[in-house]
Amino acid sequence: MPGLRPDLAVIADHVAPGSRVLDIGCGDGTLMAALRDRRGCDARGMEIDPANVAECVARGLSVIQGDADSDLAFYPPQSLDYAILSQTLQTTMRPDKVLEELLRIGRRAFVSFPNFAHWRVRASLLWTGQMPVTRLLPVAWYETPNIHHLTIRDFREFVAARGIIVEQAWYLAGDRVFSGTLANWRAEHAVFLLRR
Repeated sequence: MPGLRPDLAVIADHVAPGSRVLDIGCGDGTLMAALRDRRGCDARGMEIDPANVAECVARGLSVIQGDADSDLAFYPPQSLDYAILSQTLQTTMRPDKVLEELLRIGRRAFVSFPNFAHWRVRASLLWTGQMPVTRLLPVAWYETPNIHHLTIRDFREFVAARGIIVEQAWYLAGDRVFSGTLANWRAEHAVFLLRR
């Protein structure tokens, strides 16, 4: 969908119209608004930052202030068609528990994250010996919200070990989707559609 960050566009294009959706870590509500306005979804959000919550409410979006690490437990099992966690998994204290909660409350889950094995990240570490600052990771290591750096290979092994099914995966280089060839090396971001 035009006007969305590339990973959000992939997600928005693959959410079935009319679905019940929870966007965890919804930020300013850009994805929720697109799902509501363009796909007719019952889109709701959870966001930890009070300023983002206020912005969502001002846009007429249904959002609560909450923490993915602790507040997903309040949602009933299988109460959603999709639980979405975009660019948030790596910022949680317990990504394993959060992912389990996503698949408990949603029939399917979208998860997107930056790939820390991308060749530019590797090259930056090799040549400078420092954590990289890039267009998609624009802050220094001490300012970043990322506490669990992961790669596409890490994530695939993680879900396989838990019997989680990958229905579909998309890999992004810059702002475009490409085939999965050498994804762990070439992709800056990944989007996965998961189910039990």
